[in-house]
Amino acid sequence: MTTNVRPVLEGRAVRLAEVAVDRVAAINRCADVLEEIGAVHPAYREAMLDREWAMSTYLGEGVAIPHGLDVSRVLVRRDALAVLRFPGGVAWDGGRVSVCVAIAARGDGHVAVLGALADILLDPERARALREATDPAAVLAMLHPVAQP
Repeated sequence: MTTNVRPVLEGRAVRLAEVAVDRVAAINRCADVLEEIGAVHPAYREAMLDREWAMSTYLGEGVAIPHGLDVSRVLVRRDALAVLRFPGGVAWDGGRVSVCVAIAARGDGHVAVLGALADILLDPERARALREATDPAAVLAMLHPVAQP
């Protein structure tokens, strides 16, 4: 089964040349983008950091999925994703992250996103392509699978 995340990922939320000195700075950049696109209240930033300290959002394969705690859903104005690539990498809970997929979800809409990400990360070539992407259109295509009839 394929998953379509088109409603929550916009081209303006894909940033592929970010820099962060650590995971706190990376999460703050993710929050910046979610705020810029009007998806979250500014207080969501703290919820993202709180989630990170409660349990790391590092998935492996160079990818982290910063998001807020369940109680912070009231701070989400609309479901959205932001994909930020950190070409220099960011030290992250014992790993190294080059891509953050920030999630803002009012309900369980992010579960489909996690499934699509898992499919990508389980395929070494697709995971590498995501980590090395330099074209926002390529990222959008990866995370926008075509629905099968």
